[in-house]
Amino acid sequence: MDALFDRHQPTLTAALKAAQERGYWSAYPEIPSGKIYGETAKDDGLASYNARLGKPFDMSGHPVTAQVGAEVSPFGPTLDITYPAADAGTLIAASQSAAPGWATASVKTRVGICLEILARLNRRSFEMANAVMHTTGQAFAMAFQAGGPHAQDRGLEAVAYAYAEMTRTPTQALWTKPQGKGEPIVLEKHWRIAPRGVSLVIGCQTFPTWNSYPGLFASLATGNTVIVKPHPGAILPLAITVAVIREVLVEEGFDANIALLAADAPGAEITGDLVKSDAVSIIDYTGSNSFGEWVRKHAGEAQVYTEEAGVNSIVIAATGDFVGMCANIAFSLSLYSGQMCTAPQNIYVAKTGIQTNEGHKSFDEVAAGIAAAIDDLLADPARAAGVCGAIANPATVQRVEAARSLGKIIRDSARIGSGDARTATPLILAVDGNETNAHAQELFGPIVFIVAVADATDGIAQATSLARRKGAITAGLYDTDDSRIHVAVDAFAAAGVNLSVNLTGSIYVNQSAAFSDFHVTGANPAGNASLTDAAFVANRFRTVMWRRPKAA
Repeated sequence: MDALFDRHQPTLTAALKAAQERGYWSAYPEIPSGKIYGETAKDDGLASYNARLGKPFDMSGHPVTAQVGAEVSPFGPTLDITYPAADAGTLIAASQSAAPGWATASVKTRVGICLEILARLNRRSFEMANAVMHTTGQAFAMAFQAGGPHAQDRGLEAVAYAYAEMTRTPTQALWTKPQGKGEPIVLEKHWRIAPRGVSLVIGCQTFPTWNSYPGLFASLATGNTVIVKPHPGAILPLAITVAVIREVLVEEGFDANIALLAADAPGAEITGDLVKSDAVSIIDYTGSNSFGEWVRKHAGEAQVYTEEAGVNSIVIAATGDFVGMCANIAFSLSLYSGQMCTAPQNIYVAKTGIQTNEGHKSFDEVAAGIAAAIDDLLADPARAAGVCGAIANPATVQRVEAARSLGKIIRDSARIGSGDARTATPLILAVDGNETNAHAQELFGPIVFIVAVADATDGIAQATSLARRKGAITAGLYDTDDSRIHVAVDAFAAAGVNLSVNLTGSIYVNQSAAFSDFHVTGANPAGNASLTDAAFVANRFRTVMWRRPKAA
């Protein structure tokens, strides 16, 4: 039963080493190259995606009482795929029925199966890229990376952490207690992993695999059955994932219902019924603060892990590379049209301006420099489409329209091209940080505030105060004063925010690398968990002992 573990042990060993050392490492190549994935892989992946359109999604043996599906690509076409659906009670009953066999499987067996699943998902990265692209609006290159290898890396990271925590205690030991002149007491003791039970993973529309894989694989590896609840607008990527999981489970002699898909229709979601069920013991949730608060309130005794909304900030105090700074910020603001949970929203700049390698720059000149850098980046429509992608949800476009009245427009948002894709480039507004609170909440999408503050110290104080109150996942700082940089480091750490300093070139504040970067700290309202640390996996199971006197 441990053949899969033996096959993939080198990958697991390397993942454990990478997680300990925190340097760069990736198990799954992020370049969509035929030399890596096979010369026909791109065409084969597109063909597999196209073959799913307009048909019921085949998931043999899955509980089904109806067919649902209403996905529409942000690039225009309707997917017209239907998925097996069932009510919450039916799914939970099936999950509970499958649980005993999975709970009693060995750690090596479960981890080996998880590693095999990830390897198979990696081989289908081109199909997944098309599925992610046409449900989220990510451009193809980003959909391949974020929906495929990067998500798989995050899943592997969770499996590695789970393995480390589950094997921290031996499976058995001989316990000998001296009794003076008498015979010692000798007990044989045995320990086993006891999973919590049914796990619910609530996916989001913008990053259905990247955000779901950590909780999904952490729960599977630790012996919990999993019900995957995708966003109604992005079912396909998680349906493919669940289908692969079920395929491997059956091959290895397990009940396929260890992994279930909770597909539903917009306006008729079953999420609430699943969350409120006493049978659900673990919940992983990614989404808005308002629904996250509802989940925590109604989850009963379940262990809840959340990634929610936050207001990410950049403070510009000074820079030794004005052009490089503006270009770096421009890409961060434009990438996937600001729909990343790590994308900056607020940029704090002193009213009196900043010092740069080009001399003093006024507040207006800093704002104009960033706007001009966005214009340069997006000047070519093809490149603009590749960077910005499309808008996942029509409500985001409406939010951009409404935001125009919230400040002085430095750069207006515009559509990209003239096709059917739902697009919007960044809207940049200038506001005074002491005169308005328009920027003091998350406005999801390509909406940016350049906030005038008294000075850099005031900017750091406002950004960190907002993070403590509203949450933040990332922060950026540009400065040339080491003493002020260290003050900012301490301030953002106290606010529970990961800080990037003086980024230029091709690394950006909204990028997060598995095995090195902890995504979300769990230390402010942007989320109560971190992807991926020991705390994210260790409470998904308990260690239970049985003992007896050793036979003579």
